[in-house]
Amino acid sequence: MKKIFEKHETLICILLIVVYVVTNSYCMQNFGIADYRSTIINTIFSLALVILILSLKRTTYYGLTKIKNLKDYLYFIPLLLIISVNLWSGININNTPSEIIFHILTMINVGFIEEIIFRGFLFKMMEKDNVKSAIIVSSITFGIGHIVNLLNGADLVPTLMQVCYAVSIGFLFVTIFYKSKSLIPCIITHSLVNSLSIFNSENEVLFYISCVFLMVVPLVYAMYINKTVKE
Repeated sequence: MKKIFEKHETLICILLIVVYVVTNSYCMQNFGIADYRSTIINTIFSLALVILILSLKRTTYYGLTKIKNLKDYLYFIPLLLIISVNLWSGININNTPSEIIFHILTMINVGFIEEIIFRGFLFKMMEKDNVKSAIIVSSITFGIGHIVNLLNGADLVPTLMQVCYAVSIGFLFVTIFYKSKSLIPCIITHSLVNSLSIFNSENEVLFYISCVFLMVVPLVYAMYINKTVKE
């Protein structure tokens, strides 16, 4: 398995991204996020990635390890600020308990899958040749990937804003992974941001403020990490 993966790593990475995007789009269009079928499908995808990583004996290589020197990363307080964005306009509970549960479970899987694919497989594959290119491609690919939301019924302007701040957040996450060698903070943050979106109250003014916040804070935090933390 390891030899096959290493020989066709680029192809497998691209295939994983395509399969994930197609699968998730299918779930969104046919079931919605807060549906048990979306949860099951994404859970199966997550388990398949875990099995693949274990078979390759690359848990540490792909960042599934605890992080050291929390002080160097300001104890990840800026990540808590990013997580809080969906609660800025208050907590809105208009969904049934089962919908909330399945939404959260689906989004936990989505956070895990996207971090493993874009920060784990894609970044590590490209890092061997050129670190800067790997960081840029990982960040931009992650952001542009949100364009697919247009196919799932999302409006144009909010989607473009999402693409912009997703690139910024992607840059922060790949910086954290590159410096700390751990994906755990990224997975947790990504999963919580996605999960809490179900409680978000719609507020147009706060939406644009939060978009700017999510573009600026990750960039500033990433620059801080790059400047102060040694590999």
